Amino acid sequence: MQMGMSTLEKEFFQILSSNRDVLDPDSTSGQSKISSNSEFEVYIENDDDEDDELKQAGESISQVEKASALVMSDLKVIAETMISCGYGKECIKSYKLIRKSIVDEGLHLLGIEKVKTSQFHKMDWGVLEVMIKNWIKAAKIGVTTLFKGEKLLCDHVFSVSLTIGQSCFNQIAKEAGLNLFMLPELVAHKEKKQHHHERIFKLMDLYAAISDLWPDIEVIFSFDSLASVKTIVLSTLKKLKDSIHTCLKEFEVTLHKDSSKELTPEGGVHKLTRTTMSFISSLSEYSRVLSEILPENPLKRNTRLLEYYFTAPILKDEHVNNHAFSVYIASLILVFLCKLDTKAESYKDVSLSYIFLVNNLQFVVVTVHSTRLKSLLGDDWLTKHEAKLRSYAAKYEIAAWSNVLASLPAKTSTKLSPEEATTCFKRFHAAFAGEYMKQSSCVIEDAKLRDELKVSIARKLVPEYREFYEKYLPMLRHDKNIEMLVSFKLDNLENYLSDLFHGTAILSGSSHSASSSLSSSSCCSVGCVKN
Repeated sequence: MQMGMSTLEKEFFQILSSNRDVLDPDSTSGQSKISSNSEFEVYIENDDDEDDELKQAGESISQVEKASALVMSDLKVIAETMISCGYGKECIKSYKLIRKSIVDEGLHLLGIEKVKTSQFHKMDWGVLEVMIKNWIKAAKIGVTTLFKGEKLLCDHVFSVSLTIGQSCFNQIAKEAGLNLFMLPELVAHKEKKQHHHERIFKLMDLYAAISDLWPDIEVIFSFDSLASVKTIVLSTLKKLKDSIHTCLKEFEVTLHKDSSKELTPEGGVHKLTRTTMSFISSLSEYSRVLSEILPENPLKRNTRLLEYYFTAPILKDEHVNNHAFSVYIASLILVFLCKLDTKAESYKDVSLSYIFLVNNLQFVVVTVHSTRLKSLLGDDWLTKHEAKLRSYAAKYEIAAWSNVLASLPAKTSTKLSPEEATTCFKRFHAAFAGEYMKQSSCVIEDAKLRDELKVSIARKLVPEYREFYEKYLPMLRHDKNIEMLVSFKLDNLENYLSDLFHGTAILSGSSHSASSSLSSSSCCSVGCVKN
């Protein structure tokens, strides 16, 4: 019998060693009704990145061979015979020797290497970002193909003895499993101590990737002997949650503490607006992750103020509890808008402060409308803030142009004398020239909003001036200084208005020497006020 078992042991080893390609993890997983089309192959086809080494690694792991079923059957028969005859240890020794090397080699080909803690802590974040990106791709293949296929093969070959199968898989996969999840564990531990809110997105990528793999991890490493692998995964998820939560708090604290006095001189979109809305809109892409994390550790909020300010919409994807996330996003934007109000107060000119609010609120509204923020905040939020935007624009018009309108005579039945009309022309020209020079340095960055505001100003100002102009100009026709008195003809006035909000003044010289050579093409849409 001993000679017979020795012969079987050699044959068992020979089959394992000579059929490494046939017994690749994807082939064996294919025997358990998993598609023979490798998940990795599909994954690679849809990836636009030039990850040639990773692609080669996956292809080497995922060669599907028709002979795999026959080879697995032969191995199973030999294993059953040796175990039933009391030669289970010899069988396991041969199996472990070959299969452990295949699993280790598979991880190596995927770029998974054991990371020394001392080296890890010296790495720049830029290097870690690349490692995290590659790890996420490799981990999916490692868990769903490499470890899953290996467990299926082990379960099949040693189906006669669950205990032996567990022991064998433990010896093959435990060390490799711990090595696979070492990087995210180190990242989570490091970022728990170093709070950089801009790194939150890579942390959420890691969290999402591991969460997606958890059902497979739980099944593959289900034995008590492999509990350490599940423990490190759960510990990593917990640390990532804590780090993500800390990053959110840090961002909000940074927003609250912002006290920079830097203002955009022309009232344009502030740098803080761009960076804040970029961060918040990026957060909105991680609703599933943050909807899991926020309810567990809710951040402190003024509940009454939020209830007055915002009602979370009912979203279509009901399987995800987005309520806490929607409220959080709304509260972040509210904090930011309050910060904008404070910055606007720093402008000495009231009209410029409203231009600043118009520009920055418009940027916020457009960002919300064009990203996933819209579904999180809802149409009511947009309606309220679009109304607020119109209110700022109206207040700007009053602050900037009411004095110009007031320089024209009130509509009464009493006709002005030539001297009074002359005085009114001079008063209007001085008021308009002064306000134009001041307002022409302002900028409205959104083209549509810029045109709408110019049209609105023209609709209020041009008809009033036209009525006065057409009524009293004939009275002054014989005045030899008429060109000096009436320096703004109707067409000129409309052209000047059409050139507002580009940050450059067209008008030059004194209020009595206005240029009348503006191109008619610059008149844009204000011409519609003539009718």
